[in-house]
Amino acid sequence: MGLLDSIRKWIDGEAANDPLAEVDEQSRPRRVWEEFLVKVAREVEAVMQREMFTPPGGPTYIPPEYIVYLSNDDDKEWQGEKRRGLEQGLFYVLSERARELSGTTQLATKSFAVELRVDGTLNRGEFRVQPVWDSGEGGHTMVTTRPSTEECSGAEQSQSQNDTGALESEVTMVSSRPPVELYSVEVWRNGVRQNVLPVSKPDISVGRGSKSVAVDLPIKGDPEVSRLHATLACDEEGRFWLTPKGRNPTLVGGRELPREERVEVHPDEKIEMASYSLRIQPK
Repeated sequence: MGLLDSIRKWIDGEAANDPLAEVDEQSRPRRVWEEFLVKVAREVEAVMQREMFTPPGGPTYIPPEYIVYLSNDDDKEWQGEKRRGLEQGLFYVLSERARELSGTTQLATKSFAVELRVDGTLNRGEFRVQPVWDSGEGGHTMVTTRPSTEECSGAEQSQSQNDTGALESEVTMVSSRPPVELYSVEVWRNGVRQNVLPVSKPDISVGRGSKSVAVDLPIKGDPEVSRLHATLACDEEGRFWLTPKGRNPTLVGGRELPREERVEVHPDEKIEMASYSLRIQPK
C-alpha cells in the first residue's frame, strides 16, 4: 500500500511532489489509471468534507455511500480486476482520510462504500460523485413470508371497512390464502447463522439493497455486497439457478461464478457473497 499512502498524502497536501512522477517509464500505462484514481479520490474527499457534520457533543457523520458516475467509455475501460482495484483503492485512501478529517471526534459512520456507475451524458475522463446518506440499511425485507392467521384476518377486516378503493395497494399485497412456501434460505455471516427466510416466489433478488434498489432477500452491513448481488430462481422441476449480478464475486462451492452466467446450485451447497453465505433448504 506504499503508493496508495503516497497518493493519500498528496491529496491531503502533505507531499509537495506528485508521487506518481516517481513511477518509472516502464510503468507509464499504469500511471494513467493512478492519476485517474487521484482525481476521483480528490472529488470524493471534497464531497465528504462538504457533507460532513458534527452536532454539538456528538460524533462526526459522513455519508455512508458514494456513487461515482463514469462515462460510457471510462466504464468500459474499468472492468474486471481493474475496476475492483479502483474501488478498493478509493476505499482504502478515503477510509484513512475520513478518520483523519474527524480529528479527535469519534466518527459515527463505521464503514462506507464506493460504487461505480455509468452516466451516458459524461465524456471520457469526466465523472461526478453523488453522496448517499440513506444506504437502505433500514429497508424492509421483501421476501414474501407466510403470514399468520391473525395477520390475514386483520388485513381482511381492514379491507372490508374501506369501500373507496383507497387501499388497493394493500389488497394486492395481502391474500386471503397464504402463499405456498417453495423453499427457504439460510443466511450465515462469518460462520454464524443469522436467519432462515422462507421463499414463496420462483425468482428472487439478493443483495444489500437501497432506497432506490429493492431486493427480495436483503443482506446488509457489508459494503462488498452489491445492491443487487445475484438472482436466485427455482424452476418447475425443483432445480435452483443462481445468476451473479454484482461487481464483487459470487462463489459456489469455493468457485467464483462468471457475472451474468446462470448456474445450477444444489441444496445445501454454499453460496458465498463477501462475508455472507447462503444455503438453500428445499421443502
